[in-house]
Amino acid sequence: MTIPAGPALIADLAPTGTLRASVNLGNPVLAQGTPEAPSGITVDLAREIGARLGVPVELLCFDAARKSFEAMADGRADLCFLAVDPAREKEVAFTAPYMVIEGVYADPRDSALTSVEDVDAPGVRIGVKQGSAYDLFLSRSLAHATVVRGEEGVDTFRAEGLEAGAGIRQPMTAYVRENPDVRLIEGRFMEIRQAVGTTVTRAPETVAFLRAVVEELKANGFVADSLRRAGQETSLLAPPA
Repeated sequence: MTIPAGPALIADLAPTGTLRASVNLGNPVLAQGTPEAPSGITVDLAREIGARLGVPVELLCFDAARKSFEAMADGRADLCFLAVDPAREKEVAFTAPYMVIEGVYADPRDSALTSVEDVDAPGVRIGVKQGSAYDLFLSRSLAHATVVRGEEGVDTFRAEGLEAGAGIRQPMTAYVRENPDVRLIEGRFMEIRQAVGTTVTRAPETVAFLRAVVEELKANGFVADSLRRAGQETSLLAPPA
């Protein structure tokens, strides 16, 4: 079943006549390629939503979630693809997640830290990508450890000799594979629920449309097929809302 979009909804979601979507190339699970030729699940979702509206799609590519968020918050983009987080929900109306990924820690192989719980201890410094979902989560949830922000969590972890680095499981696994002196700590410290978002100023009908489209695309195999084409595990697909 295709969800219909009337003229008022189209004007609300794509007021310029083009659907402007901010894409985070800094998360290789969500998007791949270059700003000139991006690909991946978020690109496919943006183009499908544009097709439902019957308008062209402009992809605004960034190298960090915070920049993608800022583009929509300040009116340069109509859609974003971000992790659901209370700090963002003040400005973003989210759908239910279309995929769920994990936040994990890496540490030196000879470290005494062996569990996720060990990391939240006095004197432990954790490198994170500034403005990422896991930066927001750890900044409010850690009781003892300290967050150290940088352009990339693992780079900050390395450059500053920190006790741990935080990141998304898939790129962190690849990083550990290429750096044998580093290991992943077993388990996850958070689930990162990736969703489609627009501004909270949009009409309720517009937000309902996006939520319905995302659920349809999860149910009909669109999201799983897109993940498969991008070389990602289809197990990342989020359950129905």
